[in-house]
Amino acid sequence: MAFVVLVPLVFSLYTSFTGYRLVRPETLYTVIGWRNYARALTDFDFWIAFGRTILFLTIAINLELLLGLGIALLINKVTWGQRTLRTIMMFPMMFSPILVGFQFKFIFNDNIGILNNALLALGLIATPLPWLVNGALAMFSLAFAEIWMSTSVFAILLLAGLFAMPSDPLEAAKVDGCNTWQVFRHITLPFIMPFAYIAMTIRSLDVARAYDIVKVMTGGGPAGRTELLWTIIAREGYDNARMGMANSMAYISTILSILFTWYFYRKLVSARRYMGGEQ
Repeated sequence: MAFVVLVPLVFSLYTSFTGYRLVRPETLYTVIGWRNYARALTDFDFWIAFGRTILFLTIAINLELLLGLGIALLINKVTWGQRTLRTIMMFPMMFSPILVGFQFKFIFNDNIGILNNALLALGLIATPLPWLVNGALAMFSLAFAEIWMSTSVFAILLLAGLFAMPSDPLEAAKVDGCNTWQVFRHITLPFIMPFAYIAMTIRSLDVARAYDIVKVMTGGGPAGRTELLWTIIAREGYDNARMGMANSMAYISTILSILFTWYFYRKLVSARRYMGGEQ
């Protein structure tokens, strides 16, 4: 356990305080203190990638929450074939991010992609759209692939919350004359919010570490406009061979991820307290 977890952590932390370059092994022993961290914190590209990651994370998680909630509510209402639907719902989770990346790279391909061909055949566009070449369209394509792959995480957890919900408050609300929206707004939604915050915590860590899909679909391009935190860290470490600098960026990103996790944990505690549960 120590060899698998602690040794890599301690080694990467140590190298973040050195000028370690992969092409110059002797630099592993050149300690430069906090210089890498100071450079990372003043690196414009790093903060651009940080802001883009936050935007990407916000859009992806909120859309996944809405879609997952819709799917969970629909499946909860179904009385026939529910097990089959639950199995189908989990299919996207079974694909590796690399496979999903290649799948959507083909779908959004400018020339031979099935999306452009379908839009052209329907007469919705006159010329093929540069899905993976235009910066805004490339970010949309990445977000679409990420949402397609991970919405089921929200759906599964929210469906578990709906299954666990007692029927007494719902029946009491109907007796009191509450309509469907009022029941959902004041009873169902508060009850399943702890499950939503658990999903948000899991997904915020996953999205903040997004690398595979971005690397396969766009490689961070065009001109770095789809580069997220972990792709810029990988570029710094492996393409530029500046492993010390890359590790300092990784530790800053890890601290930011911990802050996000702490934020969602506090929201989870508040939701449980609102429902009268234990912290």
